[in-house]
Order: sequence, then structure tokens, then C-alpha cells
Amino acid sequence: MKISKVVLCGLGAIGSSYAAKIYELNPSIIEIAVDKKRYDKYLKSGIYVNEKKYDFKYSCVDCIYNSHLHPADLVIVSVKYNQLQEAINIIRPFVAPHTTIMSLLNGIISEEIIGQALGMEKMLYSFCVGTDMVREGAYIKYTNIGKIVFGEKNNTLVSSRVSAISELFSAAGIPHQIPEDMYKELWWKFMMNVGLNQVSAILGATYGTLAKSEYAKKLLFDASLEAVKVANLEGIDLTENDIYKYIDIVCKIDPKGKTSMLQDIENKRYTEVELFSGTVLKLAKKHGISCPVNQVLYNMIKSLEECF
Repeated sequence: MKISKVVLCGLGAIGSSYAAKIYELNPSIIEIAVDKKRYDKYLKSGIYVNEKKYDFKYSCVDCIYNSHLHPADLVIVSVKYNQLQEAINIIRPFVAPHTTIMSLLNGIISEEIIGQALGMEKMLYSFCVGTDMVREGAYIKYTNIGKIVFGEKNNTLVSSRVSAISELFSAAGIPHQIPEDMYKELWWKFMMNVGLNQVSAILGATYGTLAKSEYAKKLLFDASLEAVKVANLEGIDLTENDIYKYIDIVCKIDPKGKTSMLQDIENKRYTEVELFSGTVLKLAKKHGISCPVNQVLYNMIKSLEECF
């Protein structure tokens, strides 16, 4: 298997940064799937990553003058959760029986949502970690691009499609990892976001503030520990050591960087709180336990959203 065409949906900070790396490798293999509104917007403003403009090819799914859309070998979805249903409709014309789909969304449910619509057999599990990307309008900046963690649920034997994507990422200079137990890693990232994203959004805290403040780190730990508890009840073997693992990562990221949820709050965009504490609270109810820290975080973030 060889990846000859990549279609990406979602030119946020993460999507733009990874699309730029593939573009640097070969501009002809990367296309950005958009609707008419975004098509006009990007043609006018362009996209700049670390001050360099990228002239991506935009494939407009509802533009009459761009009706001949061809299937992709790999589709990457990097939108926000509240844009996911729209993204599914945008990528649908690019999905064929041989297409593999990766979702870089936060949380643990986007793969199933996309899979239900387009075929679960097309899905790989994936997320990115260790990034400090910030977007302001058409401009994306980062000092650490992080890495994409991806694969089948279990990668004891690496599949041909995972190998092909790994070859593409290596050639493009995209750091990546293929863990043996990918599903556990997906839950680890979820647990990290439950603490990191939500606490940073409430406190208005950069990575540097979170790394320095013992009180902030205690909040991170307590929120994440509740995610560990529901994970264990779901049969996922996370421990307190997994919390310390991500706190150590936070301490190494650009101290001026901000989480995506903090950026959402600052720009008065609705957040992914339903993916984080919302999911924890649903699972807690399912198993008959309480998660008071996540309940407070949920209420606080929802309160901030009400003021938008």
C-alpha cells in the first residue's frame, strides 16, 4: 500500500501544521476539503504556518466548478467536536472502499461517530500530543509540532496501512508513534485532556503557569484521576503514573503556549467540554460513582460559554 493522495478536513492549528509538513514533502499529494464558505475564505486570506504562506489545493465539495472530486488514500479529520457532523459530510465524496480515515479530534468517541457514518473498517485510532500550536486568524505558530500517535486498536502486528502511513509521516518529517495498545493510549490522551484542557481554560493558564503552580498541578491531577477511575471501570488499565507522565510533558512544552480549550475560551468559541468532563460524567453515572471535580469543571466551562 502507498499513500498517493491525502485529504485533510480542518485547517485549525493542528491541521494546518501537519498539512504544511506534507505539502513540503510534495504539494501534489495533499488537498484540503472545504465547503464553499471556507473555500472563499482561504483563497482570500491564505494560511501561514510559522510565517510561511502555504498555497494548498482546496477541494470544494459544494462548488459547482469543482464537482469532480476523487477518492483519497488517507483522510485526516482535524476539526473541533462541534464541527464533526459537518466534516463527515465534507469528506464523504473522498471516501472509497480503500480509504483509511484518521481522526485527530480529542476524546474517545470521534472514531465511532465517523465509523458509523462512513464505515468502521476504514478507521484508525489517532491523536496528537506534545504540541504548542497557537492560531490567530490565518496565522499558526508553534515551536514544538509534537507527534501523532496512531494505529489499529492493537498493533502487535503492524498492518500494511499503518506501515504506509508511517512511511509517509517519516518522509514528511512528522514525528509519530505506533503503540502496541493503541486504545489504551487513546484513553491516556483523553485523561490528559480532561485535566489539562479544562483546568487551563478555567484558570486562563499557559503551559508555563501550569508547570510552575503546584495548586494548578493538583487540579490537573484530581480531574484526571476521576478519568482514570471511569477508565478502569471500562476495562482500560490506566494508573496514577499515567497522570504524572503527561504532567511531565506539560513541563517541557513552550511555557507561553496555550491549550486549545483556553484558545477557544479567549476567542469566545464553544469548547469541547462535552468530550471531556461531559464524557466522564456520563460514564460515572453509568457505573454509579461520583466525579465532583469534573462536575465543577463542567459547570464552570458551561457558565463561561453562556456569556459568549
